[in-house]
Amino acid sequence: MPLDKYELERYSRHLLLIGLEKQEMLKESTVLIVGAGGLGSVASMYLTYMGVGRIIIVDDGTVELNNLNRQILYNDSDINEYKAVAACRKLRALNTRIVFECHKERFDENSGERLVREADVVIDALDNWSSRLILNNLCVRNGKPLVHGGVEGWYGQVTTIIPKQTPCLNCLFVGRKITDRRNPFPIIGFTPGIVGLIEVAEAVKLLTKLGELLTNRLLLIDLYAMEFRVINIEKNPRCPVCGGV
Repeated sequence: MPLDKYELERYSRHLLLIGLEKQEMLKESTVLIVGAGGLGSVASMYLTYMGVGRIIIVDDGTVELNNLNRQILYNDSDINEYKAVAACRKLRALNTRIVFECHKERFDENSGERLVREADVVIDALDNWSSRLILNNLCVRNGKPLVHGGVEGWYGQVTTIIPKQTPCLNCLFVGRKITDRRNPFPIIGFTPGIVGLIEVAEAVKLLTKLGELLTNRLLLIDLYAMEFRVINIEKNPRCPVCGGV
């Protein structure tokens, strides 16, 4: 769909960089964001600002007071409300031209299959590995690009997964025992902000086919030392998820 006068003015500053055709590609795209916490807050806001046409948000959690050091979509008045519902309400106020779809449910194999199929790009904004690996499996199975972001403390990591072309998350952890924390993990409020913005940059580049991606590479972020390091990663031919793909 062509951009109207409002959209041409609203996006005029980055239209200077990406052009009209690429903006129309964003407008016609659907992004699934799994998780509406620290990473999901930032990712959803900036995808909204960029003009992605449809944004799907999935999260079964409610807003808690201890979320407010990093989950910038929410404030005190949102406490005890479902994050997905509060997020969509806030985002609609930021850009009335975007279609938002909220799911206040746990992401799992059954609920996730349909949502992943509908997306052009999927953003991993989760805080646990059990759900993250389910998401990884669904994206590989359905051939959907996945932008992975993870955070803890002052540290973060980002990689972009394209089925049949790059390692999947399971490749990186084959043979390793992965367990989720039972207690809340420490996190500096700005860490998910920085990692979430990098995820947005990857998603926008995927959708517009611009720039270089973090494919076959893992970006490691150390904000305490202010060091950014990129390491090469490879597919594991014995990976049970993507090894034969």
